[in-house]
Amino acid sequence: MPPLTAHPASELRQALAHFKGTFLWVAFFSGIINVLMLTGAIFMLEVYDRVLPSGSVPTLVALAILAALLFGAQALLDVIRSRILVRVGNSFNRSLGTRLFDAVLHLPLAQRRSADGPSALRDLDQMRSFISGGGLLALFDLPWIPAYLAFCFALHFWIGITVTIGALILLSLTLTTEFLTRKPAAEASLSANQRDGWTQACTRNAEAATAMAMKGRLMAKWEKFNARFLAAQERAHDISGGLGAVSKALRMVLQSAVLAVGAYLVIHGEATAGIIIAGSILSARALAPVEQAIANWRGFQAARQGARRLNRVIDDLPTQSLQLSLPRPKSSLSVENAGISPPGASMLAISDASFSVEAGTALGIIGPSASGKSSLARALVGVWPVGQGKICLDGAALKLWPQKTLGDSIGYLPQEVQLFDGSISENIARFAPEAMPEDIIAAAQAAGVHEMILRFPSGYETRIGEGGALLSAGQRQRIALARALYQDPFLVVLDEPNSNLDSEGEEALTRAILGVRERSGVVIVIAHRPNVLAAVDMLLVLAEGRVQAFGSKADVLQRVRRPPAVAVVGGRS
Repeated sequence: MPPLTAHPASELRQALAHFKGTFLWVAFFSGIINVLMLTGAIFMLEVYDRVLPSGSVPTLVALAILAALLFGAQALLDVIRSRILVRVGNSFNRSLGTRLFDAVLHLPLAQRRSADGPSALRDLDQMRSFISGGGLLALFDLPWIPAYLAFCFALHFWIGITVTIGALILLSLTLTTEFLTRKPAAEASLSANQRDGWTQACTRNAEAATAMAMKGRLMAKWEKFNARFLAAQERAHDISGGLGAVSKALRMVLQSAVLAVGAYLVIHGEATAGIIIAGSILSARALAPVEQAIANWRGFQAARQGARRLNRVIDDLPTQSLQLSLPRPKSSLSVENAGISPPGASMLAISDASFSVEAGTALGIIGPSASGKSSLARALVGVWPVGQGKICLDGAALKLWPQKTLGDSIGYLPQEVQLFDGSISENIARFAPEAMPEDIIAAAQAAGVHEMILRFPSGYETRIGEGGALLSAGQRQRIALARALYQDPFLVVLDEPNSNLDSEGEEALTRAILGVRERSGVVIVIAHRPNVLAAVDMLLVLAEGRVQAFGSKADVLQRVRRPPAVAVVGGRS
C-alpha cells in the first residue's frame, strides 16, 4: 500500500508518529483477532474429522464451548480495537485542528497563496474518518494474508495453490483500482474545491447578483464546476464499483473452486471432508482483507490526497518560533524605509516609506485613489508583510512581537467591515472567552455606540447574524470601531472609518480619535472625507506608493496645493 503522505518530516507525519505506540497495540490486537478468526475453520475441521466419526457428544459440547469463548474474545478485541482507532482519529484531529485553523485563517495574508485552504478542515475530517473507520482496519489485516495462505497449504498443497491464485488476482484488481482511479479522484477533488469556492464567492455577493440579474450567469458557471465534479466522481465510482463487484464475484468463484478442488481430493483419498469445509472458510478469510481494501479504496484515496493538501496548507504557514515576551507598546510607532506588496505579489504598493509618530498623536493619511493608503494600513497592523525595511512599535519590529501581545495592542477598522455571527458584546470583545462587561461597555462608550446598543431589543446580547447582516452599514461600522477600541490598544488604525456614518456617527468618531490621543495612544486615520481630519494633528500624503509629505497638519496643508481637493480625492485604495 502506498503511504498516506510523502512528506517524511511534515507536521502531519509527526502528528501521526505521536500515535506510533497506539498503532502498535492496534497491530497486536489485530494479530490476535486474525488468529482467533481461525476458530471457525478449526472447529469445522474437528467436527467433521473427529466428532462425526467418533460420535462423541461430550467432545462436541467441549469444542462448542471453546469455540464460543474464542468467538467472544474475538468480538471483545474487535470492539476494543475499533474504539481505540476512533479515539486516535479524534486525538489526531484535535492535535492538528488548531494549527490548521490558524494556517487557513492566515493563508490569504501569507506570501504564498494556496488553493487548498478552503477544503483543509474537510480534509482533516476525511483523514479522521479513514483512521476511525474500516479503511485502516483493512491495512492492519492485509499482512495476515500470508498466514492464512500458509494454513491453506497446511491443509493441502493444491488448496493452498488455488487460494494463492485467487489472492493474486484480487491483489492485481486492487492495484488496477489504484491506477485507474487516481486521476479521476484528483479531478473530482479539484472540481469540488472550485465549485465550493465559487459558491462562497456568490454567497458573499448575493445582493449585487440579485439586484443586477446575474444569478443566471453565475449559476451557469457553478453548473460547469458541478458537472466536472460529478463526471469525475462518476468515473471514479464506476471504476472502483465495477472492480469491487468483480472482486466479490471472484471471491465466490474461488470458494466454489476450493470446494471443487477439495471434493476432487476427497474422491481420490487425499483429503477429508473437514478439509473441504475448513479450506472454504479459510479461503474466504484470506481474501476478505483484499476485498475490504477495495471497498475502502475511495476513502483511502481521499485520505491520501487530503494529506497532501494538508501538508501544502501547513507548509504555507510554518510554525512561529517562541518569541521573548515584550511589554505592551506605549511610546512610539516608526516606519523605516518600508517596502510593502500584497501577499504573493512582486510589485510594491508602497516604496521607501519612512515616518514616525509618538504617543498621543493622531496621523491622517491622505492621497488619491490607488496611492497605497490601505496597503500601508494593512502593513501597520501586521496583516501584510513588509518586504523591505521595517515597521516598529517602541523600537521593536512587528515580527519580533508575540502574536497575542501585538494583537492586544492593536485596534483595526478595515475598509470592508466584517463582523461575526454572535452577539454585539462578543463582537466588541473580540470573542474573548472571559471578557469583562466593564471593558465592553467602556469600548462602546469610547466609540459612542453605548446608547445605540441599548436601543436594541436585547441590548449587548443582541444577535447580529452572519457578517452582521441584521445591522445597517453604519451600525456595523460603529460596532467595529468599538471592537477596535476594546481594552485601549496603543495603536488604532482606522481605514476610511466614516464611509458609512451620518453626522452623529462622525461626531462620535471624532470624539473617539480624541479619546485615544488623550490616553496617549496612536491613531492612524485613512481619510476619505475631510471631516475626520479635524481630530488629527499630523498628516501624511501618499501618491503612487511614495510619501510625498509628512508633518504637522498645518505645515502639510500649507505645502500641498488645494488641500481640500487632496483630502476629498482620497478614495479607496
